[in-house]
Amino acid sequence: MSGPLDVAVVGEIYIDHVFSGFHAWPQPGEEVTTDAYTREMGGGAAATACGLARLGRSVALVGLVGADDLPWFSARLAAYGISPSGLRVGAGASGTTISVSTAEDRSFFTHIGVNRQIGALAAGDGLAVLTNARHVHFAMPLARDVADAVLPVLAAAGITTSLDMGYQPEWLADPANAATMAAIDHLIPNEKEAELLCGSTEVDAYFERAAALGIAHPMLKLGARGAAARENSETVIVTPPPVVAVDATGAGDAFDAGFIDALLDGTDARGRLQRGCITGALSTRKPGALAAIPDRTELWSIHDRIY
Repeated sequence: MSGPLDVAVVGEIYIDHVFSGFHAWPQPGEEVTTDAYTREMGGGAAATACGLARLGRSVALVGLVGADDLPWFSARLAAYGISPSGLRVGAGASGTTISVSTAEDRSFFTHIGVNRQIGALAAGDGLAVLTNARHVHFAMPLARDVADAVLPVLAAAGITTSLDMGYQPEWLADPANAATMAAIDHLIPNEKEAELLCGSTEVDAYFERAAALGIAHPMLKLGARGAAARENSETVIVTPPPVVAVDATGAGDAFDAGFIDALLDGTDARGRLQRGCITGALSTRKPGALAAIPDRTELWSIHDRIY
C-alpha cells in the first residue's frame, strides 16, 4: 500500500467466537443450542477498518495479536484489502471474545490478552502509521497519557480524529478524559455511553452536556432508532433502513465506518448520520461483525432509495 491512507484505525483486535440464532437467554443452569456459529476477526477496530475497506477506502489497522495468530489475522485482513503492516505481535495471547446473541440483544465474554498493550503501540511504533492517514479513528478508551502524546501530533499534521471508546464507565467517569473528548474532532458514543456522561436518556440532555464539555460536532448513536446530531444549534435525527436483524454484533462499529466514509467526503451532519445508519443496519443481516457489511454500490443504492 503506497501513498497516504484514507484512514488508520487503532484499537483492540480479537478472535471472535460468535453464537447467534437464540430465541431467548438461558436461565442459570440451563443450556440452549444453535447451529449458527462463526469464527471471525473481531473488536471494534477490526469491524470499522473492514467496513471502511468495503466502502473503497484505503485503510491500515493498527493493533496487537499473539504470535501464533498473526498469519490468520493477516489472511483475514487481506480478504478485505487491508494491509497487515499495522499489526504487531504482543507479549501474550491474542484477545478472544465469545459473543452470544438473540435478534434483539447480545452479550460478550472476553479475554483481553495483548490488547492491554495497545496504548503503548499507538504512542510508539504505531504512530508512524497514524501520521500517514487523512483520518485516525480510535476504537478504544484512549488513555490520557496516550492522548497527550498522540493527539497534538495528529492535529499539527492536519489529520482529523474520531473516537468510539465503547462502554467504558470508569473511563467516562474520569475527569481527566474530558480533555480527550474535547480534543477529538468526532466523538461517537451510543445511548448507554451518553447516559453515563449526562445522567439522562434524553438526546437534548446529552447535547447540552456535550456543549459544556466542549465536544465538537456532537452526535449520538440511537441503536435501532437511528442516530442524532447537533449542528448549527439544530438537532438532526436520521432513522435507519428497515432490515431483518440476525445479529447486532459490531453494528455500532459498522455505523462508525459509514460515518467516517461520509466525513472523508466532507458531508454535513445529516449525511454522516445517513451513511452510518445504513452501514450499521445492514451489518446486522448475518452473524458476526463483518459478514454483512455493505460495499459502496449497495450503500448508495439504499441511500438514494430512502433518503
